[in-house]
Amino acid sequence: MAFSAAIILAAGEGTRMKSADPKVLHTLAGKTFLNRVMSSIRALDPGILAVVVHYQAERVAAAARSYDENVTIVQQDDIPGTGRAVQCAMEQLSANGQLDGSVLIAASDMPLLDSDTLRQLMDFHAASGNSATVLTTILDDPTGYGRIIRDSEGHVLRIVEQKDANSSELAVHEVNTSVYVFDAKVLAQAIAGLSNNNAQGEFYLTDALEKAKGFGGVGAYAAPDALAVEGVNDRVQLASLAKQHNRRVCEAWMRAGVTILDPDTTWIEDDVELARDVTVLPGSFLQGHTTVGERAVVGPYTTLIDAVIDEEAVVERSRVQGSHIGKAANIGPWTYLRPGNELGEGTKAGAFVEMKKAHIDNGTKVPHLSYVGDAHVGEHTNIGGGTITANYDGKRKHHTEIGSGVHVGAGNLFVAPVTVGDGVTTGAGSVVRHDVPADSMVYSENTQHVVEGWKPAE
Repeated sequence: MAFSAAIILAAGEGTRMKSADPKVLHTLAGKTFLNRVMSSIRALDPGILAVVVHYQAERVAAAARSYDENVTIVQQDDIPGTGRAVQCAMEQLSANGQLDGSVLIAASDMPLLDSDTLRQLMDFHAASGNSATVLTTILDDPTGYGRIIRDSEGHVLRIVEQKDANSSELAVHEVNTSVYVFDAKVLAQAIAGLSNNNAQGEFYLTDALEKAKGFGGVGAYAAPDALAVEGVNDRVQLASLAKQHNRRVCEAWMRAGVTILDPDTTWIEDDVELARDVTVLPGSFLQGHTTVGERAVVGPYTTLIDAVIDEEAVVERSRVQGSHIGKAANIGPWTYLRPGNELGEGTKAGAFVEMKKAHIDNGTKVPHLSYVGDAHVGEHTNIGGGTITANYDGKRKHHTEIGSGVHVGAGNLFVAPVTVGDGVTTGAGSVVRHDVPADSMVYSENTQHVVEGWKPAE
């Protein structure tokens, strides 16, 4: 059966999050709920991917388009309910031609909903010949969830909410996940006659399942992994789900040959790549598209964001963002590498060093208490403690060029733009304002004044 469309329900506010942000734009493991659900569904290649918006509609729509420029945005009106959201979507999608095949409907607050689970649901639906299929899961404690009531042949008779269930229904552990597959023509007819004659005055999508039974069987497919279909209603649930997901991520990397000493304090986002024999020490947070090479050591208490760490490098108690750390480099402790740095093989950025758009060639060391920004430093140069490249004149950033084999004394200040040639030695406390030729020494003469017997005024 053709996969004609997928509809993602992203219209709600998520009041229990107690947030100024729509619930679907909260994040888990570095990606918003909406991004994660859209990516999982897009991997199945539906003919149309639609996102229904209402609360902060422009903001949610902009986010959806940033994740997939081909997404169809559907505006839900002020009539509430998941059934109304699907009505609005079907009206808009059908206006562009008759939908033919299956339609997947998913809530956007299940950040771990994965493509494999959805593909299994779609395959089950196609094989069963049902007019509709609901994705379910089995919970040890189903309290609060709608129960799936099946007949003797396994077809869904109804979905009973917790408050409406009798004792025998409350004993059922199979629950609704709010993910459905409908035959497109059945869905169009089932939602057309929905009523909001209930205490909440909402159009419920579950009512469409009742109507779908008139066009054929309604089946249920139980997801094998309950975590994949767990929803997030508040920040307590978000923290719990994130912790469970991160534990699985850490365990997967450990089984792949990575040493993680304390998974409880190590956080690794989904797009991170770790080579075998990497060691990640406690308190570390690896984010974005970070990659770490073989035998590198990260941590303790280190944050890597979109960083590339080559083999055998050590990054300790530091923050590294958008930077490339070369083989066997030594970073930290308490080092801050802002975006745009390239540090070569065997380099060092030591304690209380900050860098931004710095290119540090092989073997060069910036041991401590220095700032290097908008600069290139050649090979096997040593930068003395307390050195600053003064790159900003109040209007523009300027470049500093320091050659290879340079010995920079302590407390130097390079006032950019300035170039220092190879083999130069600078005196301690020098202020270098003008270019320095290779194989020379430069120092700033400072007159020292001593006032004997001086006492501060009382």
